[in-house]
Amino acid sequence: MSKALLKPDVIAAIATPHGQGGIGVVRLSGHDLSLLAQTLLGKIPVPRRATYASFMDAQGQVMDQGIALFFPAPHSYTGEDILELQGHGGTAILQLVLQRCLEIGARLAQPGEFTQRAFLNEKLDLAQAESVADLIAATTSQAARSAMRSLQGEFSQAIHHLVDGLVALRMLIEAMLDFPEEEIDTLNVTQRDTRLVVLHAELEKILSLAQQGSLLREGAHIVLVGQPNVGKSSLLNRLSGEDVALVSEFPGTTRDLISRSIQIGGVPLHIIDTAGLREAEDAVEQMGIERTYGALKKADAILILLDASHGMTEDDQKILDELPCEIPRLYVFNKVDLLAQHAHVKEQNDECHIYLSAKTGEGLELLRNKLLSLLGWHQEAGIFMARERHVHALLNARDHLQRAAGEIKRPELCAEELRLAHEELNSITGEFSADDLLGEIFSRFCIGK
Repeated sequence: MSKALLKPDVIAAIATPHGQGGIGVVRLSGHDLSLLAQTLLGKIPVPRRATYASFMDAQGQVMDQGIALFFPAPHSYTGEDILELQGHGGTAILQLVLQRCLEIGARLAQPGEFTQRAFLNEKLDLAQAESVADLIAATTSQAARSAMRSLQGEFSQAIHHLVDGLVALRMLIEAMLDFPEEEIDTLNVTQRDTRLVVLHAELEKILSLAQQGSLLREGAHIVLVGQPNVGKSSLLNRLSGEDVALVSEFPGTTRDLISRSIQIGGVPLHIIDTAGLREAEDAVEQMGIERTYGALKKADAILILLDASHGMTEDDQKILDELPCEIPRLYVFNKVDLLAQHAHVKEQNDECHIYLSAKTGEGLELLRNKLLSLLGWHQEAGIFMARERHVHALLNARDHLQRAAGEIKRPELCAEELRLAHEELNSITGEFSADDLLGEIFSRFCIGK
């Protein structure tokens, strides 16, 4: 990354959430903050030591009192001088302190600019920088642990190890290009083929961990569909643990989409209850059914609810015929309590049928386990918090490796595929990344980070 992107000016921002709190933090970063600290505090804090200080306005009056922390470059989060002012957490007082910093010469930081400077100063690579935002946004403990694992560099280290192996293979193939085919050592050919197989296996392992991390970060959208009065709202209430959807014995009660976020095994899921699919009796119900089909197009999985006492009916089959074929689904037969049956699972014709009771809750654990399995979740050690772009880059790199293997007899084409795979992997950690991609990534951060 070109150092020309680095800006010499001092940036400042409130680093704590808006509202009242016991403590509020104003953060500054830039080159040589000594003069600014002297003007604002009347002294330069001892590096990396909490210093009690008064924050003074232009007239020398005390605006607030608190703790000042000074981290001289390069041993700081951004690699520049950092000054943190920890005062009282009121909106007005924080704005006063921030405004005073701007008067002295700082400017307002852009979203994610502190972390962007850390990246540009090589304190973090791009994958680690993204994991800062992911750690803040984590909604489950599992997601938070995975984000911290990425922040500490485990994901980056795995990518770097893969890149090192790829570079070694590229060097071998490029060297072989310089010699006639009859002079190529048999040992080199064996090394080439072995290294390509090992690289492919390592990439598959990293891809699996990244896909699990992507699910932890993004969650999955699950849509409940079925005829009216089969128990979709009851199932949503049971899964969420709250009465978020109105339950009635009258068909057609749900007219609009009702969404609820839950977690199963640390995986965030967004469950959407939909209008019962049937011939609409009025315009409002028809609008709800249209929204149901709209939600189905964006779903990661579909739960098809049926009445266990009726089984699969012609009306149910009509619903199935309208569902997107490419989206995975589970068949949930509800109301087994009315049949005096116990919850159970049937696997038939590559379909999973779960029999349960939303009313009593029997069989809910079976549903949770099967749902996670349907989404591809399998608990693994070392899951990385990955983003969609990371998974996309890994998938592209895998495709290039596969094409490289197919072109192994034509070393020029093989070498080119390996080069393209190399570029895809480098884009993950930021060794090769377009400036517009960086802007998109860091603009999604909060202001004080």
